Amino acid sequence: MKSMDEQQIRELYARTWRAMIAKDEQALADCHSDDFVLVHMTGTRQPKSVYIRAILNGTLNYYSEKTECIDIRLHSGSTADVTGWSEVNAAVYGGGRHTWHLLMLFKATKGNGKWRMSHCEVSTYSR
Repeated sequence: MKSMDEQQIRELYARTWRAMIAKDEQALADCHSDDFVLVHMTGTRQPKSVYIRAILNGTLNYYSEKTECIDIRLHSGSTADVTGWSEVNAAVYGGGRHTWHLLMLFKATKGNGKWRMSHCEVSTYSR
């Protein structure tokens, strides 16, 4: 049986993707800690405000996501490593719309009883 923390982190993963697809600024802000950083495949690092702005202004466009697998490693009760394998349809940085298999390596932190994504490194994977 999955712990309550693990269930909350799984929902956070799904909610994060829904917010990215919907370009929901409030949900994006709520899903990510204030010190969140996204590390793209290119090595480019985006702090939370720049990352959210890129979603809202159409630099990063997400159309669909299908979670293939998610692995959660809880540490100490307030941190977790979250690995998600997702099939994602997106158009980014002016490129055409494509489907990628994205490996998302998240750090999640719990504060005031709530889990948030605090760091993410993105790469691709082969099926």
